[in-house]
Amino acid sequence: MYFTDRGIEELVERRGEEQVTLEWLGERLRDFVDLNPDFETPIERLATYLARMDDPDDEDA
Repeated sequence: MYFTDRGIEELVERRGEEQVTLEWLGERLRDFVDLNPDFETPIERLATYLARMDDPDDEDA
């Protein structure tokens, strides 16, 4: 198990029943980066991954 799995599991446990929009998620990611600028690159990569994950023409996703 990766260390990040614990946070993911906590997220699912605490908020797994909630429905959110991608706009809401984008705002929370921006808030997080504002508070934690060292995480800008990983958040950028995650957002790009999520944006492109269903794009058959994008080989990086």
